[in-house]
Amino acid sequence: MFNVMAAVANRLPADEVSAHCDGPCGVYDPASARVAAEAVLSMTKKLVDAGPATTLEAQNTQSRYIAIKEQQAHLAKEELLVLWTDYFKPPHLEAYPDLHTTFWNAAKLCSEAKVHCSVEVSTKLLAAVEEIHNIFWATKGRDDAWVTAS
Repeated sequence: MFNVMAAVANRLPADEVSAHCDGPCGVYDPASARVAAEAVLSMTKKLVDAGPATTLEAQNTQSRYIAIKEQQAHLAKEELLVLWTDYFKPPHLEAYPDLHTTFWNAAKLCSEAKVHCSVEVSTKLLAAVEEIHNIFWATKGRDDAWVTAS
């Protein structure tokens, strides 16, 4: 089978191609990280505003907010890590020498948002995602506006 494939490949040579990203261009976008980080902030604010849950109904609601906060913080981290490891390449590091630190700090904020119920931490996470949004679009030569749902 290998010999047949090699023979076909030799008769029908293809042009060599290269890609900047691991996936086809256009599939990467920090918007999903923004949506997840916004959900973390929203759930955190709801938890802080609600205060201690003293009834079963309030505890149920609180546990749902916590579950959403946890899931969305994890999703934000996954989305950021994919951008960091799959989209950004050595030329970007030349243009943005703090790129690794920026992503590392953002990923750590995702973890911190899961561990704590802090509006300050959640706000910092959203700001970190905004910084990555600005860098990402600058690498594409675009100035896409930062728009949040809230």
